[in-house]
Amino acid sequence: MANTSLKLLGAWFSPIVWRVKIALNIKSLEYENIEETLNPKSQLLLQLNPVHQQIPVLLHGDRPICESRIIVEYIDEVWNSGASILPADAYDRAMARFWAAYIDDKCTVAVRNVVREEDEEARKSYLEEVEDVLVTMEGELQKCCREEGKGFFGGEEIGLVDITLGSLLRCFSMIETMNGRKLMVEAKHPGLVKWAERFGSHPIVKGLIPETEKLVEYAKALQMKLKAAAPSAE
Repeated sequence: MANTSLKLLGAWFSPIVWRVKIALNIKSLEYENIEETLNPKSQLLLQLNPVHQQIPVLLHGDRPICESRIIVEYIDEVWNSGASILPADAYDRAMARFWAAYIDDKCTVAVRNVVREEDEEARKSYLEEVEDVLVTMEGELQKCCREEGKGFFGGEEIGLVDITLGSLLRCFSMIETMNGRKLMVEAKHPGLVKWAERFGSHPIVKGLIPETEKLVEYAKALQMKLKAAAPSAE
């Protein structure tokens, strides 16, 4: 039975919602999942997040917490059960936050734009942005594994950086399917390829994220809606 004091307002197709679900799984927390359609936005969403009017929103009792990375950190701070999501050391925490922000600023935005962009050249540019991030994160992972001898950015267990990048893995697969362009290849990203396998097969992640085919269907339907809503060039 779900914990009625915890409710997650999100959408099944959203990678930033998946990251909150992963954090909740790490802490073994039960919660009520509330599906937000976004078209139109529900009164509950507008009430809980009147500033940005975006998902996800975690409702803890009568207190809403917004923005996915903030929610993940909140979960880590409030509940001691399960593994820690952020490192105990202040410097290591700062570095984890830095890389999580880098992934969101450079990669999460580019992934969204790849799906929404109609112009082929612009879409190619966004794909290159994603590939640049993967090269950078390959280097960071190699550094982490070399210094710590662990399998994740967070060490022995999945941490903030793993959650942030890992929540995009299925989106990469979706983009690859739709654009015929492989983003993560073993020749360029040997560490990330193995890391992705470990992340996807981890018990807290396995079965949580929708299959690629379902995301492709959603993305194609979204593209059709955006095209229909676009102003005519005439």
